Amino acid sequence: MKYIIDEKTKKPAYLQLYHQLREDITGGVYSYGEKLPSKRLVADELGVSVITVEHAYALLCEEGYVEARERSGYFVIFRSDEDFLGFPNESEATQSRVLPHSAGETEAFPFSVLAKVMRRVISDYGEAILQRGENSGCEILRSAIAHYLARSRGITVSPRQIIIGSGAEYLYGLVVELLGRNRIYAIEAPSYEKIEQVYRAADVSYESLPLSKDGIESKALSKTRAEVLHITPYRSFPSGVTASASKRYEYIRWANRGERYIVEDDFESEFSVSTKSEETLFSLSTEENVIYINTFSKTLSSAFRAGYMVLPERLVPLFEEKLGFYSCTVPTFEQFVLSELISKGDFERHINRVRRKKRREG
Repeated sequence: MKYIIDEKTKKPAYLQLYHQLREDITGGVYSYGEKLPSKRLVADELGVSVITVEHAYALLCEEGYVEARERSGYFVIFRSDEDFLGFPNESEATQSRVLPHSAGETEAFPFSVLAKVMRRVISDYGEAILQRGENSGCEILRSAIAHYLARSRGITVSPRQIIIGSGAEYLYGLVVELLGRNRIYAIEAPSYEKIEQVYRAADVSYESLPLSKDGIESKALSKTRAEVLHITPYRSFPSGVTASASKRYEYIRWANRGERYIVEDDFESEFSVSTKSEETLFSLSTEENVIYINTFSKTLSSAFRAGYMVLPERLVPLFEEKLGFYSCTVPTFEQFVLSELISKGDFERHINRVRRKKRREG
């Protein structure tokens, strides 16, 4: 067995094993329907506990790479193009990840912490909070977001790839201006109504692609004329559908055929009850054709009209040429507050607290 656990790294053993197994599954070493080695065999070979292996296998199950079958073991359910002829029966799609979508608000960020940070920003930054920031957003906030994405979302980018804007709808509009109105866009059906409203207001052509229990139906995706696919892989609203690992890679393969792009709307994924952060298409893609969007409206408060867009490196010069003149729409004071919340750890402590609570309740 080729798996190796590096005891010198800070990465937990179960995560090291998870990443190596995932690479073998997506690379075809373990094909669809094949059984993984037993937990005890892997544990003995690596010199780790069975619990460590069990934790790695559980993560693979949570993300739709494998499924556990009672008294039989763990079997691969990840599909690649070579694993089936035509399209899989949507009723037999890989492990369904439909979650109940609550209409209620997530537990609010502690007001006492927020007030304390606001007072500190006013005291420490002084009149700087009244100054106009850079057009793409204050450097200090973009740097804080870049570090946060690297340590928690598997996204490694430079601050110049991050664009700050006043909420998701504003950023959707920037995407249209960046990629062009002459393209055909595609959205999930059903999807968050404001996505469709933005495209309609921008007077662009778009198609609605039906969702199955696993994500957008494969037949619909293959037949679409769209060049830009706007998706919410984690708990698409209002359906609650979360795309499986197979579907995420299918989206990436679709984008890699020609000059196509994916707009990844990662709303609310920070509050996944999984013991590991949800995978992003941005981190999985190797072709620089995914635009990542997220906001602070769910993680902090709906009153924070602030979000960010992460561009692939090759689109940064185009953005600067076409849209670099746009002034940032988020007040400098709010940007300083957000940067303090992220860099000092308050933001992630809140997220982890909510995730632990949800796991206990679930």
